[in-house]
Amino acid sequence: MPALEIPKIIGHRGACAYAPENTLASIRKAAAQGARWVEFDVRLTREGDLVLMHDEDVKRTTNGRGRVVDLSLAELGALDAGAWFGGAHAGERVPSLVDTIALLGELGLGANIEIKTGKPEARTMAEALARILAKHWPSAAAPPLISSFEVEALEAMQAVAPRWPRGLLLQELKGDWRGQLERLGAATLNIDQKPLDAGKIAIARQAGRPVLCYTVNDSARARQLFAWGVSAVFTDRPDALLAG
Repeated sequence: MPALEIPKIIGHRGACAYAPENTLASIRKAAAQGARWVEFDVRLTREGDLVLMHDEDVKRTTNGRGRVVDLSLAELGALDAGAWFGGAHAGERVPSLVDTIALLGELGLGANIEIKTGKPEARTMAEALARILAKHWPSAAAPPLISSFEVEALEAMQAVAPRWPRGLLLQELKGDWRGQLERLGAATLNIDQKPLDAGKIAIARQAGRPVLCYTVNDSARARQLFAWGVSAVFTDRPDALLAG
């Protein structure tokens, strides 16, 4: 499989400043704005499928109620995932990961897939993701980066599908983060940009992995981070950063 090549600008949940997050519309918008990669979140459904959703509960970004893990793929697919963002997006659906992979192929986009899960479902989640990627991810395409804050999910991915590169998500550099990177065989370190300065980025880069920062919507801040050695940033506004 081709090596992991991460562009400097990655659309966050698609282009979620312009379209409802974690929807096919948002991914299309990111591609239209020139993004070459997008990041999105996946969660486990009741019967073991995966859908795009950030929150544990669907209420913030759909017209439904309940935890994603308690709902079926059909129930989730029937929800309106766009009306909350504005009338122009009413009727936008909660996409499955399978449908999302198909769209990525059509648009020629790479992806950072973030696993959203609790510890109890981490292994099941990893097995579902590994199964879907093995069946649906195009063999000629660059591999997706699989990231998570949940170490157990990354450990499970390492065990069941080590071929897919993993990214460790952190809010800040604390604890045994270097040891975690090593134990997980992580390909990247994905970290919140807010507390970072030149010194902290220098420390992060000593671990020998590309440093990816979330979420950066200001062009000047992006330029600063790149000057300090950050490899890529996630943004809600790909157009602004690509222009800046």
